[in-house]
Amino acid sequence: MTSSCRRIALTTGEPAGIGPDLSLLISLQSHRDQIIAIGDPELLDSRATQLGIKLRLIEYDPSRVVEPSMAGTLQVLPVATHSSVIPGQLNHDNARYVLATLDHAIEGCQQGRFNAMVTAPLHKGIINDAGISFSGHTEYLEQACGSEQTVMMLCNRDLRVALVTTHLPLKEVSSQITPERLRRVIQVLHDDLRHYFAVSEPRILVCGLNPHAGEGGHLGREEIDTIIPVLDSLRAQGMQLIGPLPADTAFTPEQLQQGDVVLSMFHDQGLPVLKAQGFGEAVNITLGLPIVRTSVDHGTALELAGSGKASAGSLLTALRYATEMSQSSIENKRQAVM
Repeated sequence: MTSSCRRIALTTGEPAGIGPDLSLLISLQSHRDQIIAIGDPELLDSRATQLGIKLRLIEYDPSRVVEPSMAGTLQVLPVATHSSVIPGQLNHDNARYVLATLDHAIEGCQQGRFNAMVTAPLHKGIINDAGISFSGHTEYLEQACGSEQTVMMLCNRDLRVALVTTHLPLKEVSSQITPERLRRVIQVLHDDLRHYFAVSEPRILVCGLNPHAGEGGHLGREEIDTIIPVLDSLRAQGMQLIGPLPADTAFTPEQLQQGDVVLSMFHDQGLPVLKAQGFGEAVNITLGLPIVRTSVDHGTALELAGSGKASAGSLLTALRYATEMSQSSIENKRQAVM
């Protein structure tokens, strides 16, 4: 593969959701890279007919030359669904199909056949209903890639928000913010901002866990016992860490001007702020992996599946980030060899 044209794997997500719709919509335009959709061709053909989209499905051939995807075509790595699909109606029989599409993308990236993977939304609940323990893409990728620590980071044009914990019940968050985990998360965030985003000296705004960042211990001791000692230790190593900051003021324009990213302690502490700035226009990135993975910032939107009302804005953003991150990775590896 050449650096001028990358091969990007696109998992089509929950078959009853808008993932297939979005995969079809982005194929109406040309792309600088080769997009390989991983999913059921019959499902995609049926959904295209329902949406009134005319395009040609082409079975993916890894032996062919990598070339940009052309408008009106969609290359597909075939993975068959396990049961019939009705838009908007979840079916736990297809849970293993969804995971199989992920496995194909992960393996392809690990073996160098794909430069990056982009994921359309899946439905965590229906996978768990099928008897499969699953908490999300991020955790699944961490295990599949054997990564010690992954970090979920969402970005839009103006803001980056990373998370210390991801898909956990709120009552479990405090116990999961250990010194070891916090140190690993900050290290991954620092390193990958440099590796993928050319931020030479990352400035990380760190939120506290409790209201008012604990109010000196009167509203909780996590800041005193865990967060502050870790930040002080990493500052001594040269990292630029600001905080812990009260989360209710961490996102003011004055604070944001001081940092390159905000590190939130839990999922709903930082993401509502980012999504309020432009839901459907952001991208979800998994840091800490040996591969590049980006995703949309929204869910399966079952009520929109097959309606023609879904927007592909976030998926297009995810593809753009995948392209840029894979190119940065290629350039960094090339410089390391020189």
